[in-house]
Amino acid sequence: MKKLLQEFKTFALRGNVMDLAVGVIIGAAFQAIINSLVNDVISPLIGLFANTDLSYLAITVGDVEIRYGAFLTAVINFLIMAVIIFLIVKGMNALANIGKKKEEPAAAPAVKICPYCQSEISVKATRCPHCTSMLDKT
Repeated sequence: MKKLLQEFKTFALRGNVMDLAVGVIIGAAFQAIINSLVNDVISPLIGLFANTDLSYLAITVGDVEIRYGAFLTAVINFLIMAVIIFLIVKGMNALANIGKKKEEPAAAPAVKICPYCQSEISVKATRCPHCTSMLDKT
């Protein structure tokens, strides 16, 4: 049992697990802000067109109420969160790449192989200096 607790402690205190825990907590708090933005600001503004709050829009089919307004509110929440997370990840990637050097394209080869004698010759050569064969200009 002691070994199991030690393994769990090692697992739980690793950097990745702690980073994930912090990310989940901050994400939950941020989700509350987005929910408030959508429910308290965006939905009422959109609801001006329907003369009601967007989240209360519903259709009654038989005895069942289909609350499509609540669904639209959830979709708006998702879209806002997705855009913000995309922008955060894009910004973090840009910050991570600030100090890195850009890879230079590989230089064109300076030599080629003669198809007749298989010796190395300049890419500019039109005749092989070893076997004197005429070469294609490719």
